Amino acid sequence: MKTKLIAEAHQVMNWMKGYAASSGRKSWVVGVSGGVDSALSSTLAAMTGLPTHCVMMPCQTRSDQTNRGDIHIEWLKGRFSNVSKHCIDLTRTFEAFQQGTTFDYANDLAYANTKSRLRMVALYQVACVNDGLVVGTGNKVEDFGIGFFTKYGDGGVDISPIADFLKSEVREMCKQLGVLPELYNAVPTDGLWDDTRTDESAIGATYDELEWALKFSEDKFDPSVVLTPRQQEVLNIYMKRHIAGAHKLTPIPTFLRNATL
Repeated sequence: MKTKLIAEAHQVMNWMKGYAASSGRKSWVVGVSGGVDSALSSTLAAMTGLPTHCVMMPCQTRSDQTNRGDIHIEWLKGRFSNVSKHCIDLTRTFEAFQQGTTFDYANDLAYANTKSRLRMVALYQVACVNDGLVVGTGNKVEDFGIGFFTKYGDGGVDISPIADFLKSEVREMCKQLGVLPELYNAVPTDGLWDDTRTDESAIGATYDELEWALKFSEDKFDPSVVLTPRQQEVLNIYMKRHIAGAHKLTPIPTFLRNATL
């Protein structure tokens, strides 16, 4: 598996270089959160040799997450001369928005999504200044399984290098590329809430369980397989979120004037 994943890492890197060349862009912009997904995406970007702008965007963010992001970027800078660090603190911007919407539009989930969308705006600001492409950090379960991302937030990117890799593969690829253990062992969290909730507690299933559900659903629900009560529960969670997130996973519906009905 080691040889396979390292080979695939280089395939992704070459694919990224080819895309940048064909698009005429000169650099990468990656939001670094302190988690394993952004760690891998930023490492792959750095491996291309193109200028890689790693952006931290605290927004009422816990210190343990920002500390891991700092540590990872410093590790990248020590290995790659093309990596630079940026920090755009969005806390005051978000709080001003929150204050202006408190009475009529206050909603915790909407505010969490707003934080993600503010980060997208910040990344494209950096990208515009540096003639860059914004690099996505979503893995396969999040991007194609349950739609666990914010539309026009962390889903608003130019290129998705790890969206066909499972979380377990992301962790293992990070490990094999030498990424620091505190990144690939970190408990997954989107950092959008002011409490200690994790991705897995919010979803109701672990990433390993969700990977099983994704693979099982791709096998067209083999009727000969007898599921345990927990497997059925996980499959229900997966399918409910997959259906609810379908609008994120498909192109924007467009009315075609001359289409045949």
